[in-house]
Amino acid sequence: MTEEPIRQHLAGTWRFALDPDDRGTGDRWWEQELPDTVVLPGSLQEQGFGSDITFETPWVGYHDPEWFKDPLYAPYQQPGAVRFPFWLQPKKHYVGAAWYQRTITVPEEWRGRRIVLEFERVHWESRVWLGGVEVGSCASLATPHVYDLTPWAVPGDHTLTVRIDNRMIVDVGQDAHSVTDHTQTNWNGIVGAMPLRAESPVWIDDVQVYPDVAKRSVTVRVTVGNATGKEGTCRLELTSTAYNTDCTHAAGPLDVTSRLESDSTVICVVFPLGEGAPLWDEFHPALHRLTVKLTAACGETTYTDERRVSFGLREFSTVGTQFAINGRLTFLRGTLECAVFPATGYPATDTATWRRICRVVKEHGLNHIRFHSWCPPEAAFVAADEAGVYLQVECGTWGYVGEGRSVDQWLYDEAYRILKAYGNHPSFVLITHGNEPYGDHEAFLRKWVEHFKAVDPRRLWTAGSAWPHVPENQFHIDYTPRIQGWGEELNSRINARPPETASDYRAWVKRTLVPIISHEIGQWCAYPDFTEIGKYRGVLQAKNFELFQASLRAHHMGDQAEDFLAASGRLQTLCYKEEIESALRTPGFGGFQLLGLTDFPGQGTALVGALNVFWEPKGYAASHEYRRFCGPTVLLARLPRRIFTYGDVLEADFEAAHFGAEPLQQAVLVWQLCDGNGKTLRQGRIPVGTLPIGNGIALGTLRLPLEGIPVPCRLRLVAGIEATAIENDWDVWVYPARVDLAVPRDVLVTDRFGPELTAHLAAGGRGLLLANPKDVDVVSRFGFSSMFWNTVWTKGQAPHTLGILCDPEHPALAHFPTDFHTNWQWWDVLHGAEAMVLETLPPELRPIVQPIDTWVRNLRLGLLFEARVGGGSLLVSSIDFKTDLEARPAARQLLYSLLRYVGGDGFAPRQTVAADDVRRLFRRNGHG
Repeated sequence: MTEEPIRQHLAGTWRFALDPDDRGTGDRWWEQELPDTVVLPGSLQEQGFGSDITFETPWVGYHDPEWFKDPLYAPYQQPGAVRFPFWLQPKKHYVGAAWYQRTITVPEEWRGRRIVLEFERVHWESRVWLGGVEVGSCASLATPHVYDLTPWAVPGDHTLTVRIDNRMIVDVGQDAHSVTDHTQTNWNGIVGAMPLRAESPVWIDDVQVYPDVAKRSVTVRVTVGNATGKEGTCRLELTSTAYNTDCTHAAGPLDVTSRLESDSTVICVVFPLGEGAPLWDEFHPALHRLTVKLTAACGETTYTDERRVSFGLREFSTVGTQFAINGRLTFLRGTLECAVFPATGYPATDTATWRRICRVVKEHGLNHIRFHSWCPPEAAFVAADEAGVYLQVECGTWGYVGEGRSVDQWLYDEAYRILKAYGNHPSFVLITHGNEPYGDHEAFLRKWVEHFKAVDPRRLWTAGSAWPHVPENQFHIDYTPRIQGWGEELNSRINARPPETASDYRAWVKRTLVPIISHEIGQWCAYPDFTEIGKYRGVLQAKNFELFQASLRAHHMGDQAEDFLAASGRLQTLCYKEEIESALRTPGFGGFQLLGLTDFPGQGTALVGALNVFWEPKGYAASHEYRRFCGPTVLLARLPRRIFTYGDVLEADFEAAHFGAEPLQQAVLVWQLCDGNGKTLRQGRIPVGTLPIGNGIALGTLRLPLEGIPVPCRLRLVAGIEATAIENDWDVWVYPARVDLAVPRDVLVTDRFGPELTAHLAAGGRGLLLANPKDVDVVSRFGFSSMFWNTVWTKGQAPHTLGILCDPEHPALAHFPTDFHTNWQWWDVLHGAEAMVLETLPPELRPIVQPIDTWVRNLRLGLLFEARVGGGSLLVSSIDFKTDLEARPAARQLLYSLLRYVGGDGFAPRQTVAADDVRRLFRRNGHG
């Protein structure tokens, strides 16, 4: 007989009951009518079920109560002041079993068919009863839960009961994004498709497609299931059609006959696609739709079935220490996706959402997404296939593996399930077990990688994100090649070494035989965008932002929130530019994974993205700016330094990182040196010829004497490829070789607030207090870079600040060209400086140069401020203006500007501050 698949959709209202005390199994709830109702797909929490949030809420995710005992978090120590550990807060929370129930009707015409129940994206363990019979259970986090109801689903009405338990069924690690409250929340429910299907008793159980790019063919592995218990014969017909491409291409039909076993039959066939079959990559993501038709005969009965699968004709491989797509070198420019969906608290299962995410990723010049310790639903793979985005999938762990726990076998089972469900997707190019494994894991993971390399060669395998780096790995993910690492604090490259654009990671490349992806680079914070609070209209609420905003207002700086966001955001962008360019400069490097393009709402709140958690821009960095330094083709300039004096020679070695679809022919490099108003001061052309695929490609050298220009000035070196949109730029500063640092008449310059300065001010004089930074009573440790991740999760790692905010038009900065935010010339000034805590000064006082404190504390800080003190006028600095000033032209120039200011007519502070309040900013050391 001919069997056409028929389905019912079980979405809608279900009967429901919470089971916090685990009574349901013992009391046989599948035999009772449940009292409440809930709508599926969906989670119980989003529909108002669960407990209110309290300080004792049993979160899934590490948070240390000791955090709140640190003086850093004093405002949050009061009873009831903090009701969650600094992350987005759900309205309701529930951990435990919940029961879902409805009546299903099996039509008479389904008699004799195979009845299959499928639930997409269940959290977490499901157990299913049909009537009084338990059908089975499933503990997959990543793939649909599928149940064969055939023996019990006779025509008529049946009670279908599902118990879902969102406790830690397998210890995958409480911070794993597959389960944690830090990101997607520990929800309970079913959030994807819920079909009930009637299928042929002889059916196509699985189709896996293995491309062979060189031969323009695929090996198709078809598994045919047989529930009749009878042997027979079967015939397969294969056809394919190309789509998602301008190319029209079809292949087949190809007919294959085979013996049919009584239970399961595997048939492998090579299916030629033809010479014109289009390939899949990030630039031309051509897809093929394979149709497999089954005709089976068991005795006198004929059965039919049909399955359609999409695939891409692609080979993702390695060439030495680099990745290749279809034999062409590529460079992975990635960001993390950590299961952050604040509207619902669970991952989206619709393709529209994932198409938008993939579009935004590519708009920012990226081509890769790593799913940190989780695997996304089918819709994400579909969208990435269409967009040409390379995906790294993880089986869902961030914890102990390899020590004989249940998670070890679960990792094998889950990997097999993921490969079966998503293995045909061409976007799925990398896989590992999870993130940063704990315990005695290496031997276990070596065997795991070796096993699955043989099982599925369509993608590349590694033992873990960050570590371990074992011989079986086909690529490494390494957390060390970066401009600031965990625990480096103010000793990192970006904070301890003067700015340049020459450093790279070739030393790392020399140590390995396989590609390296730099792990979770960036983590540079921007200040919270409090206008975002109103966007949280779903399951999660921005209670963390509300607390941070209240704190800022309590410290009399509520009006500065937008300025803090803008200034810290520009510094964040600057840090990410250097982070990304360092990787692109490295010959033979494999790629990078940002943490991240979007904010991370958990782990103490890590506002590390140019985009918020809704994948929306925050207003300080546009996607086209990112594409200048992050994209298929990026121009690079190796500058040994960014700070010059008049008469120096600017030297730059131009390079290209070109990972486009093909080499660029007849390329010409054009460069300009522009002033702060965009006026071209110097320009030139360098014929390049053919620009091949790869990086470290030398384009030419620039040697430019810095003469005949007004100084001090900021200049911008711009490089582009003629007649294309490819362009990048780098700021440099040129200062006078000498400046007059003579103290103006009637101005007292001192490094201590002592009797001499007190008397001078009392007489109405002018003072410049250049305090030794070592005399500052330091609370917030200050550096050049923005804050790394946050001060909560890192337990106070420095810097504690997010750069500076200043007014470029303030007359104190008249001779020191600057933006309103930190830029590279400030490195010289900020290095060795300390931030004064101005909390005891009048609330109206705004520093001229103001460090932006961590948002969990919001202290009013200053590096430079002015005030009326004791009848006179005082300018106060905690910048180091003594150490090796001759070798620090930027600091020297700022000092010159300050001296001119205090000696000029414009020095007239508006705010009055008591002398004792100024003294208390410092340890005594003569300040008294």
